[in-house]
Amino acid sequence: MSDARSLLARAEKKANSSGPFGFFASGSRFEEAGDMYIEAANAFRLEKDLNSAGKAFEKAAEMQLKSEAKDEAANTYVEAYKSYKKNDPEESARVLIQAITLFTQRGQFRRAATYTQDLATLYENELDDLDRAMDAYDEAGEWMSNDGAESLANKAWLKVAEIAAIKEDYPRAIAKYEQVARNSLGNNLTKWSLKDYFFKAGLCHIANKDIIAAKRAVEEYTDMDPTFFQTREQVLLSDIISACEDGDQEKFTDKVFQFDQFSKLDKWKTTILLRIKNSIQEEEDNIL
Repeated sequence: MSDARSLLARAEKKANSSGPFGFFASGSRFEEAGDMYIEAANAFRLEKDLNSAGKAFEKAAEMQLKSEAKDEAANTYVEAYKSYKKNDPEESARVLIQAITLFTQRGQFRRAATYTQDLATLYENELDDLDRAMDAYDEAGEWMSNDGAESLANKAWLKVAEIAAIKEDYPRAIAKYEQVARNSLGNNLTKWSLKDYFFKAGLCHIANKDIIAAKRAVEEYTDMDPTFFQTREQVLLSDIISACEDGDQEKFTDKVFQFDQFSKLDKWKTTILLRIKNSIQEEEDNIL
């Protein structure tokens, strides 16, 4: 039997033992068993048996909860999350949710927000569950905003917007880009990003095939920040709207190409622009 297995057996024996001294003896027993489970978990880590480490950390957290050590239990669930993360992301997410729940119950909202953002990243990158990722990013943003961490909140909400647009939930994406833009007005550190938020929101309006709303949005963004007027982003939005109204795919392609020569388009923008281009082609096909 490995050292880790021996330590686990000792922890289980302690957890299942009984004594004659009632509640206080039980509390002490659970506390000791929790420490033993943590020792076993760390031994499993050394043996690179991460799933067994995660299970042992979970057992430790259960013992800590039985001894009313909720702060310690939350931290131990985080260790279980880290152990499961590499090989079993679904289990990793499950125990991280338990940690987040405990952090919120204890009023540790900043830590809850930070780990909720980690949970969102896990959903997005490991589990490819974009719906749960969006909800987790959104919740993390709300908690960070309530805690006065507006920059971190905006970062989380931009992830919501980015994923929502990829999933073609354009109204949600627009709402988040515009929310972040409003939050950034008058902030010297973030005002330079305004044109990018306006540009992405405008593209979402166009991709949503609502040209009237897109025109109105471009006007509103210029009212919100007069420096947006005549930027490359504002001009391209107006040119794309014109190309869509004319059903002119060649004009669209030319204007996008010119823009890309000065401001390289990233993967997200390229994806949304390709959808818009295809929608122009669909309109032409429908007319024919």
